[in-house]
Amino acid sequence: MKPSFAIQSKRADILALAQKYHAQNLRVFGSVVKHEDNDESDLDLLVDALPGTNLFHLGGLQDELQQLLGLRVEV
Repeated sequence: MKPSFAIQSKRADILALAQKYHAQNLRVFGSVVKHEDNDESDLDLLVDALPGTNLFHLGGLQDELQQLLGLRVEV
């Protein structure tokens, strides 16, 4: 599945996971923004970490997003 389609269809779930892992202001960059993504593309996300967020939160977010979307995610 193309990342651009995955984020459209799972937007609410993605935002809920971000909140769970103390991240906000998610921004997409890379091939998705350039409209060049395909079924082999990953999803590149930039997030703002809330105070108290650590690498375990960000790793957990990345892992759960990969499971939810069924594609490689870079946070």
